[in-house]
This record gives sequence, C-alpha cells and structure tokens, in this order.
Amino acid sequence: MKAHDIAKYFVSAVDEEAGDSISNLKLQKLLYYAQGAHLALYDEALFPERIYAWTHGPVVPEVYRKYKQHGSQPIPVEKIDLTAYDARTREVLDEVNEVFGQFSALKLRSMTHNEPPWKETSRNCEIPLNLMRDFFKTIVIPDDTPQAAAQHG
Repeated sequence: MKAHDIAKYFVSAVDEEAGDSISNLKLQKLLYYAQGAHLALYDEALFPERIYAWTHGPVVPEVYRKYKQHGSQPIPVEKIDLTAYDARTREVLDEVNEVFGQFSALKLRSMTHNEPPWKETSRNCEIPLNLMRDFFKTIVIPDDTPQAAAQHG
C-alpha cells in the first residue's frame, strides 16, 4: 500500500456525526504511528514513502502536499472501498486510530516531539525505519503475547 492509501483510510474513518475531524497535522501523526506499529509488529514497513522529522513532528511529504490546501482545517471525509485493505492492515490502522485518533493534532505533535525517532533525527531529515521499529517495539504489545492475552482475558 502507498501512504496515500493509508491516509485515505484514516480520513474515511472520521465520524463527522460525532463531531470528529482530522487535519493534515493530525493525519501526519497517525501515519507515523501506523508505520511505527506495523514495523514493531511485523518488522516491515506499512508503506514505502519516507517519514521526515519536520518542525511540527513526523511528516510524509507526499501526503502533506496532497492535503496542504486545507491548512489547519478539517480534511473532507471521503468514503473508500475497505475491501482494498487486507485484514492485517485494517487491524493495525483501526488500533492506531482507536489509540491515537482520540487526541488532538497538537497533543499528537507534542507526543511525537517527546519520542526518540523524532528527537534523535535532525530536522528535515528522514526518520530511519530501524529507529522507529526499535522505539515502537518498546510500546506495542502484539495480540498473541501472554501479556496481551492476560489483558484481554
């Protein structure tokens, strides 16, 4: 999948009736968390595009440019064909959206600024995938671990 496909998934998941919205800033942070979670769980990238350490946190430039005309305003929700996403991808994206989607764009920005992948990468440089993977392995618990089973049981 491409980062644009992952972005569309997050945009389509917004519940406008509940008063939810997603800005470009928030979308960028969700892409970062999705990539990190996927790296931690499966040791492979979710999408091939690179994530850079910009001033306001991690950014996928190609996706940023697509939505930048919205500024800090909400991105219009678009419905997508969910069958284009395999079960594993949907599971990761739904979990990321549930855990991180509840936070505002500014809260997510603050969170990423306190995490090693962004802190240890020079501004405007690519955040290395191994740095993301290693950090996210410390915070992501796979569902098939005994700890996860105990939490769900």
